Amino acid sequence: MFMFRGNCGICVLALALVLALVGTSWAAKPTFSPDHAILYKRAVGLLDQAQQKLKAGDLAGAKALVKQSNSLFTLLKKEYATVLTERELSPQEDQQLAINQKLADDTRAEADRLMEAAAVKDKKAQELETQGREADSKASYRQSKDEYNRAQSLYVTSALQALRNQQAIFRFLGP
Repeated sequence: MFMFRGNCGICVLALALVLALVGTSWAAKPTFSPDHAILYKRAVGLLDQAQQKLKAGDLAGAKALVKQSNSLFTLLKKEYATVLTERELSPQEDQQLAINQKLADDTRAEADRLMEAAAVKDKKAQELETQGREADSKASYRQSKDEYNRAQSLYVTSALQALRNQQAIFRFLGP
């Protein structure tokens, strides 16, 4: 009788362990819900709106929309982390993602260069101002501001290009 209870206890523990492992594997996989598809559609819509605002010259509006879209894609990445690690991309998708990432990196590097140039011109403008050369100082400040604005525009463009990769990765949620 004692032997039977010992074996039964081991069986119950083994069964509990198996159920716990199966339960965690089921819990780890997210369910594809319409809410996630709505989030994806909203994020893509925000990207499109941001691109339109950037073309129209509304840098602040574009930046805000990019930020919102990034937040939605970050949420989707958290929800689908296991699915994304298991999902294999086609060679075409891989190639397109690499192209988009290269464009984003190149655009960001150009923005970094413009920011450095703007800082140099700003410093030069300050020096000219201390020398009493107001006209030259104002011209240098104007150039500095223009380069700063172009750099900010390129940063937003770079973020848009990087988020287009997220759009491609989560395309399985779209219609």
